Amino acid sequence: VETFREAMQGTSAELSMDERKMLIRQAILQANEVVFDMASRNDQYHNMGTTVVAALLQPDNGVIGHIGDSRAYKWRDGVLTQLTVDHTLVNELVKSGQISVEEAARHPRRNVLTRALGTDADVEVDVKGLSWLPGDLLLLCSDGLTNMVTEQEIAETILQEELDLEGKADKLVELALLAGGDDNITVVLLHHAEDTEQEE
Repeated sequence: VETFREAMQGTSAELSMDERKMLIRQAILQANEVVFDMASRNDQYHNMGTTVVAALLQPDNGVIGHIGDSRAYKWRDGVLTQLTVDHTLVNELVKSGQISVEEAARHPRRNVLTRALGTDADVEVDVKGLSWLPGDLLLLCSDGLTNMVTEQEIAETILQEELDLEGKADKLVELALLAGGDDNITVVLLHHAEDTEQEE
């Protein structure tokens, strides 16, 4: 996280979409180098790896970078859309038609990653652009949330008008814990306020 943050510091708002895609890719690759180097030099960290999902946002668009099964979702006009594709064995089985989405949710090997940060010297980073408009909400989360909370429950939580943004994030973590959450649960919610100068 520190390596990624340092690589992103001082980012200019004037960068083009392609430049921002390259920047977020390079920052994730630098983090990969640090984790891989630490794992290769310390026996207790052998084969250590992690997942990452990150966003770099401008007033009207953004860039998502990710490796693994942490996810990004966008909420717009009452519709929740998954922006990332899980790098998992089970997702590969779904894409090839060997198992259904329902079977994937209960598959005993659903946590086996096909791509992770830090396990190899070279790794492919998925990077994509997105439109980002006033009223949109972006959810970045680990599989500790999505393995325990359905997309319908996420949508219902976002719709709870009595909760502010922090309250909605807290509620999602609470739902994952109540469902038996036994993994790290990370939730980041970003709201594009009507005033583009201010994001909550």
